[in-house]
Amino acid sequence: MRELADGRFERYGVRLLVKRDDLIHPDLVGNKWRKLAPNLAAAAGRTVVTFGGAYSNHLRATAAAGRLLGLPTVGVVRGQELADRPLNASLARCAADGMRLRFVDRSTYRRLPEPATLAAVLRAADATRAYVVPEGGSNALAVRGCRALGAELRGHADVVGVACGTGGTLAGLAAGLGREQRALGVAVLGGGFLGRHTAALQEAAFGHRVGAWSVEDRFAFGGYARVPPALDAFAADFEDRHGVPVERLYVAKLLYGLLALTEEGAFPRGTTVAAVITGAPFAG
Repeated sequence: MRELADGRFERYGVRLLVKRDDLIHPDLVGNKWRKLAPNLAAAAGRTVVTFGGAYSNHLRATAAAGRLLGLPTVGVVRGQELADRPLNASLARCAADGMRLRFVDRSTYRRLPEPATLAAVLRAADATRAYVVPEGGSNALAVRGCRALGAELRGHADVVGVACGTGGTLAGLAAGLGREQRALGVAVLGGGFLGRHTAALQEAAFGHRVGAWSVEDRFAFGGYARVPPALDAFAADFEDRHGVPVERLYVAKLLYGLLALTEEGAFPRGTTVAAVITGAPFAG
């Protein structure tokens, strides 16, 4: 935990902390490790199949885990059109770590929650006996794994902010915090679904909604993996001010959102806000 002296927050009487989960492991950083660890244990040596887009941090983390633990991994990638193109840096890293990549069209990808569609995709990937981890790694096991993050932050902040793609980290974080604390999820893609997903994940993990939490979806900047110049400039300035590397797809949106909310008066004077740094910038 580190406190940052930042006049932009201080002028509103808000104290800013950062929780450096990006330092947990060089390849399995932050929430990816917390979510994957219990799922990899449950896989018990079987091939692990998971899902994501062309720039998915989760796919890279799963591939790295497979390399480190000697587990075969398969990544089902959204977008059949990508199969005939050179791999981008993110997918190339997955392949270098031994992940078999399978590309599916976007319509099929949207239907993956349907058992018949999932079964067909697994057959096509020759992975019918594999252990399946959902997109973003968010399931009941992952949520329970992220509960430790909240426990580590008890007593340190009034509000704990985390960037969210699928809601698993937020669901676990909120469950682990103390009663006087609340968790704030900043959505990195639009659609207004994150609150429902987070509630459903808590229901699956604990049987009911747990802790005080909310979702802010105004800072997605047009969607996942979109980093317009204004957001990139904000992140670069934050790095210059504090010497903290800012991952652009998640962490930049979280920090931008926390500053905007502070300037709007969302946090009373005297509030301590902690930002969870869930990942490091991808070097390519």
